[in-house]
Amino acid sequence: MQWKEEHRTEVDTLVIDVKAKEIILHNDDVNTFEHVIVCLMDICDHEPLQAEQCAWLVHYTGKCSVKRGSFETLVPICEALCERGLSAEIQ
Repeated sequence: MQWKEEHRTEVDTLVIDVKAKEIILHNDDVNTFEHVIVCLMDICDHEPLQAEQCAWLVHYTGKCSVKRGSFETLVPICEALCERGLSAEIQ
């Protein structure tokens, strides 16, 4: 009698929520880097390095995704960014 060894592998599955949206922050000629960084830390809960990197991306590419989630979750965050003078939209 021969024994056959079985191998099992676990596979991680990525689930993409089709309802997920993102806040896009746009570049402007008004706000300083410091102001943008502080807003991202205060409103989007970014770490300082993450906020700085987003600010540089906005500066060099014209826009950056700063937060992802459901539309309902993002609305007050986007409104708060806009209230502080930043140009942001939900896509």
